[in-house]
Formats: sequence, structure tokens, C-alpha cells
Amino acid sequence: MTSTIHQPAVLEARGEFSLTASARFLEGFTPAARPDAAEESGALRLAFPVERSWEHAGVLIRQRAPGQVEVEIAHGSPETAVRQVRRILSLDVDGAGFSLVAQGDPVVRAASAEYPGLRPVLFHSPYEAAAWTIIGNRIRMTQAARIKQRLAEEHGVAIEVAGKKLASFPAPEQLLAMPRLPGLAEVKMDRLRAVARAARDGLLDAESLRELEAPEALRQLQRLPGIGPFSAELILVRGAGHPDVFPANEQRLHDQMRQSYGVPEASVAELAEIAEGWRPFRSWVALLLRTRREAEPVPEPRNREL
Repeated sequence: MTSTIHQPAVLEARGEFSLTASARFLEGFTPAARPDAAEESGALRLAFPVERSWEHAGVLIRQRAPGQVEVEIAHGSPETAVRQVRRILSLDVDGAGFSLVAQGDPVVRAASAEYPGLRPVLFHSPYEAAAWTIIGNRIRMTQAARIKQRLAEEHGVAIEVAGKKLASFPAPEQLLAMPRLPGLAEVKMDRLRAVARAARDGLLDAESLRELEAPEALRQLQRLPGIGPFSAELILVRGAGHPDVFPANEQRLHDQMRQSYGVPEASVAELAEIAEGWRPFRSWVALLLRTRREAEPVPEPRNREL
């Protein structure tokens, strides 16, 4: 699909935000890795299926001023695509109070200073986050990232954004029509189809998931085949963008917390108590600490769920 740039929309960021930090996160964090979205000359390019309509959109994003982000729509409906970009960059959350959380906790203050302006950068939708969790079960993240990118390139839609072609992940109906992918086990294909049906039927809608109490949203997500506690948290936090969930099943986060807070024997319940001080930005702080953990040279994990 060729580029058709519409009048840019301007998104206001309440609180500190850096598009450069978002782009660096996309480049370096394997589950979200988008080599074709790398920042060039202050711009970030994304392509994705838009929730509910599932039409494919392409966007060009620039930060023109400290509190302003400009979004040009290369393809798709401007209104729906811009709304999704706002959520992807966590600009739909008022972050003005985050500095108060950082001021009250030396660990959060240090992590915030290390990654200034970094907010959670989400999967394009809970649907794509759920697909990632299925693909990544019991294999290395780098291998899962290659499979996900291959799905986008071979079964999604190519969209030109500012002179660069991006591969948009298959919409639910495209995924349902897809034949078995070599290298992907049949059980994973069955579970991917279940995820596609759930997205098509509105069961993975970001706004609907955010309206629920977090425990109920997690329970609903775990009704999907292949979605356990770890995956449900990832979908809610990194797919729907819930800003205030403590990931109780994220081992690498817990390890980083034990190291950063000097509590090597702390239980998950005790770590959750520490995280109470992060409210109402527990998901945001968790991302900062997990990002710090990712920068350390440790063996690459496999998803624990099957």
C-alpha cells in the first residue's frame, strides 16, 4: 500500500516523554523489536492493524517539542490510527504525577534518570501481544521475534510510510485464513487461531480490558488456550497498556528488584509490597527496571508457559 499523508495530528504529553527513548526501546527490547521502525532523523515509523475495524494503518511519528508529538497517517483512518498511536506510546495516560513517585523512591529515581522520558512502548494491540505470547512459548525470544516478523512479511500487509515499506502484522481474519507456517507447531497454530477469533469477537479489545478491574481482566485473558498468568499480565500491561499492574509472574523483574532494593531473599509478596509505593504507575516502573535488567549480559530466557 502506498503512502497518502494526511494532515498531521498533534498529541500532547502530560509529564515527561521522549520519542527517542521510545525508539531506542523498540530497537533493543526483543519482544517489541521492530527493525523496520528504527528512528531516522527524529522520526518513528509504525504499521499495524487497527483495533475493531482491523484495517491496516501506517504512521510517521515525530516529536516537535518536549510536550508534543506529531503523527502523520500514511495509510488508514486518521482518527482510529491516532487513537491507537496514543495508547502505543502511553500518551493516553496522564504522566504528570510520575515524578512524585520517582522522588519518593531512590531506586525509581535512579532508573528514571537512566532512561529519561521512557514510558511503556506497547505492542500495537492486545491481539498482537497475545499472538507474541503464543509464538514465544518455550522458544528463545530472538527466534520468536523472527517468526513474528515473518508472519507480518508473508501474511500481513506491506505499507509504505515516508518512503519506507513496513510489514503490518496479519489482521485476525488474515491469520484465520493462514495455512500452517513451517517451523510453528500445530498446537501453536491452533492457539493463534483462537487468539484471532477472540480479537475478531472483541474479547481482546484494549479499552474493554482497561475498564475491568485488573484481576478480572487477567482471569478473562487466561480463558484463552495457551494463555497462563505470565502471558495474561503481558497482554494487559504491554498490550492494553494498563498503567498500574504489578507483574507477579515476571521473574526477571523480581530479580532486578531484589538486586536494586538490596533484598536478595524477598518473596514475590514482599516485592509487591515494595511496588505499592509505585502506585498509580506500577506498570511504568516495572518497565524501567525490566529495561535496566535487559541491558545486563545474562542468558536469554525462554517463555515458561506452554
